[in-house]
Order: sequence, then C-alpha cells, then structure tokens
Amino acid sequence: MNLTKTTRDLKRILEELKAHYLENEKPEDKRDKAFFEFVKHKTTPVYERLKKWEDEALEFVKNREVHVHPQQIASTKENMELLLLHSYYIDVKRKRYMELNQSVHYVLDILLNDLSNQTADS
Repeated sequence: MNLTKTTRDLKRILEELKAHYLENEKPEDKRDKAFFEFVKHKTTPVYERLKKWEDEALEFVKNREVHVHPQQIASTKENMELLLLHSYYIDVKRKRYMELNQSVHYVLDILLNDLSNQTADS
C-alpha cells in the first residue's frame, strides 16, 4: 500500500467523519444493537486501514530525518480512533472534537510533506 495515498485517504475520511458529526444528532439509545452494528460496519474498514497506515508510517519515520516522530504516529492513530467513535456516538463537545480533528490533520499534513520531500530528494 502506498503511504502517501493512504494518508490522503485518511484525511478524506476525517472530513467525512467531521461532516457526520456536525450533521447528525446523537443516537437516542447508545446501547441499540442495530446502531452498534451500523457503526461497526462503517468503522471496521477504517480501523483496518488505520492499522496499516500506522505500520507503514512508523516504518517510514523510524530511520529518516523527518519532522514526525514515532510517538506522534501512535497518538494520531489513537486520536483518529477516538474520532471514529465520537463521529457516530456524538458524545464529546464540539470544541474537543475539533481539536482532535485538527491534531490528526496536522500530523497527517506534516507526514505528507515529509513524504513529498523524500520523493523529491530521491
């Protein structure tokens, strides 16, 4: 899988999640099995993509002179996982959601810049 493409895909998914968060109401019953299955169906492919992204990104930043550190990759993955759930359950204040969203975009943008510079240097 191409790390640049995956990173761009995650940025697009982030925007879709943000739109879902902003345009929908919180579920009436968070314990509703049908809602849980819906969320699971929607988020499982993203979790899988996120795990692959983390593995590839960690490999990329490990032994290179880049601006993203391994801990930032791990934190970004965790923050995106939080956003995945918050986007459907809508159980966090808007300010906190936007801070998480901005934080993930920030690291993804730096990684894309580092990837672009590595390609240019090759």
